[in-house]
Amino acid sequence: MSDFVDPFTLREGAVGTPPRHYGNPLGEQRELAAGRAIVDLSDRDILSVTGPDRLSWLDSLTSQRLAGLAPGHSAETLLLDPSGRVEYAARVLDDGETTWLLLDAGTGAGFLAFLSRMRFTLRVEVLDRSQEFATIGTLGEAPAATAVRNGIPLVWHDPWREIVAGGFQYSAVPVHPGEDWNYSEALVERSRLDELGVLPAAGTLALEALRIAAWRPRAATEVDATTIPHELDWLRSAVHLSKGCYRGQETVAKVHNLGHPPRRLVLLHLDGSEGVLPAADDEVLLADAVVGRVTATALHHELGPIALAVVKRSADPQAALAVRSAEGAVLAAAQQVIVPPDAGAEANVPRIPRVGSTRR
Repeated sequence: MSDFVDPFTLREGAVGTPPRHYGNPLGEQRELAAGRAIVDLSDRDILSVTGPDRLSWLDSLTSQRLAGLAPGHSAETLLLDPSGRVEYAARVLDDGETTWLLLDAGTGAGFLAFLSRMRFTLRVEVLDRSQEFATIGTLGEAPAATAVRNGIPLVWHDPWREIVAGGFQYSAVPVHPGEDWNYSEALVERSRLDELGVLPAAGTLALEALRIAAWRPRAATEVDATTIPHELDWLRSAVHLSKGCYRGQETVAKVHNLGHPPRRLVLLHLDGSEGVLPAADDEVLLADAVVGRVTATALHHELGPIALAVVKRSADPQAALAVRSAEGAVLAAAQQVIVPPDAGAEANVPRIPRVGSTRR
């Protein structure tokens, strides 16, 4: 995409590529939340999979049940390693002839290489379409310039709003903030991006703040080399617990049924008196001990400074935490539990008395 000039970067006040904001991050956030703005995500990667075996093939490789995905319907799926750790996350849309995989920036090439190695004799073809299409995010209507293929608008609707069929939610709150997360991503041909110039735009900072407030995990921020989906409550939208075998399934089932994820996702409400936000990978402290790391931070238009963090399961869910920056500054942080310490162990396995026990 070296010859591509992003028209969003030419808008007044645009900062960054894609623009992080246009000069009014909080105002843009309010407009985006109200469904009145779009977000340029043209650095995201896009793959297409064609051929009659495409859905059953992807179903056999990844965590979500994709066989039989109806045209125009959306899904989310994870590619795990043999130990159940997250390698790639894909947002999935099928138009009846082609399956579209929307991925975070920089991950498409690796996922394409893996899929290409796994074709064998199946009737599938995988292509990188990132130079042809751009991703546009919105919490409102998809733009009129959205691409249409086989009569289906190429719009992915985020399933995070509810627990998908075959999924499971660890969060125990009575009303999940994801229920208000009416987010979608539309594919627009890059040659038509200029047509979006009449629409109000928000920067990626606005989208990130709303995502964090919805507790919505993302591969580019929350995933590291050891992440398993349970730690991020990702069974809610990206894992089908009763589908057929796939790579990493044994770990998914074992942790969910018999064990507990070693870490857990929390929302941090940060002390904003210093007027600074921590950065990704800053340390999370309990007393003087490091118990986790920050994954993403934002200034929310209603909640103030917030962050997502992954902490040790053993960290007291009632305790006050702190965040220490790379420069040594320490910010107080109140944790809001997303994944509780007792997440997992959902199988109803009867206890077997130990040999020699006299207990009745």
